[in-house]
Amino acid sequence: MRHCIVAALAVVLMAAAGLFTAAPHARAGCLPGGAPGVINKCDGPVQADGTWQRCVAVAEYVPRGFGSYLVPERHCDVMSAGRPHPNPEFANPPTHIPG
Repeated sequence: MRHCIVAALAVVLMAAAGLFTAAPHARAGCLPGGAPGVINKCDGPVQADGTWQRCVAVAEYVPRGFGSYLVPERHCDVMSAGRPHPNPEFANPPTHIPG
C-alpha cells in the first residue's frame, strides 16, 4: 500500500513539473542604470488593461560605525502609457521596456 502511495505521489510531482516547464515564460525587459544610484529598471509583462509593473533597483547608502556600504533596494509601482508616474526618474522611459 505504501509503495502505491509513493508511486502515485511521484507521478503527480512529475506531471506538475512538466506543467511548469511547459508554461510560457513571462517576458520582462530590463535597462541598466542611467541615473546616479540606479542599478537597473525592469518591466513586467503588459496586462490586459494596458498596465505593467516597473521595478527600479537603487543603491542605498548605509552608514555603519567608521565605515559604510551600499545595499540594493527595489522599488516597484504600476505604470501605464496613459497614466504618467509622478517621479520622472522612475517613469523614464515612459513606455514599456521591451524584453
